Amino acid sequence: MALSVTSSWLSHPLTRGLSIDDPRTTELRRRIIREKPFLRKIYIEWYRFIAAAIPNGTEPALELGSGAGFLDEFVPRLITSEVFPCAGVKMVLDGQSLPFGDASLRAIVMTDVLHHIRQPRAFLSEAARCVRPGGAVVLVEPWVTTWSRWVYTRFHHEPFEPQSADWEIPLRGPLSGANGAMPWIIFHRDRARFEREFPQWEIRSIRPCMPVRYLLSGGVSLRSLMPGFTFGFWRFVEWILNPWRDSLAMFAQITLLRRG
Repeated sequence: MALSVTSSWLSHPLTRGLSIDDPRTTELRRRIIREKPFLRKIYIEWYRFIAAAIPNGTEPALELGSGAGFLDEFVPRLITSEVFPCAGVKMVLDGQSLPFGDASLRAIVMTDVLHHIRQPRAFLSEAARCVRPGGAVVLVEPWVTTWSRWVYTRFHHEPFEPQSADWEIPLRGPLSGANGAMPWIIFHRDRARFEREFPQWEIRSIRPCMPVRYLLSGGVSLRSLMPGFTFGFWRFVEWILNPWRDSLAMFAQITLLRRG
């Protein structure tokens, strides 16, 4: 009961009571990200990482799950997309069946999206078809550590199941279906299986990160716990904690490279 009362008090008033599968929630979250200074700075940091990891080329890059974000301000010729009609996105599509020609994209990028895709194998296969050799898939996703396991299983609204035996996510709504541990399962716990099933992809880098700042921002669902002007201080705290990031990180920045 105490946890429920606390969660209710911390819930952001704009999205309180709305279903995560309601497109209005996604559009309101876009407003929340822009209006919360601490959270906006986190997204800017993530977007700079994504932009830097996208290979050069004339082909466009595709973003999945663009509805609440503003990555198009950092990546030129970005095709924004969402799973349902949503203001500000160019395409409505399913990451498991992409409407693009072979080798027509230089990258596919996403922030907090892979762990919602019901059949990750279908996405990875489609991405291997659509991304040209030398292209990339670039992700920012939840990660499994001792600290994140404790936080995500107690205080987060999405399922977080590192023990899941398979890679499929139970069918629910387009966004409520999730397993926050899925990126860790695929690229860390089951890495050998991933490399065996998808030799087209090289795991170029996995960087666990952000043990405290996203929590302090409140994310897109809760009120911010820190004002924006403290962001630099907390980034310094995380720099101090960096030697223990494999035990403390809550997210990971992941880059896959498409082999020729």
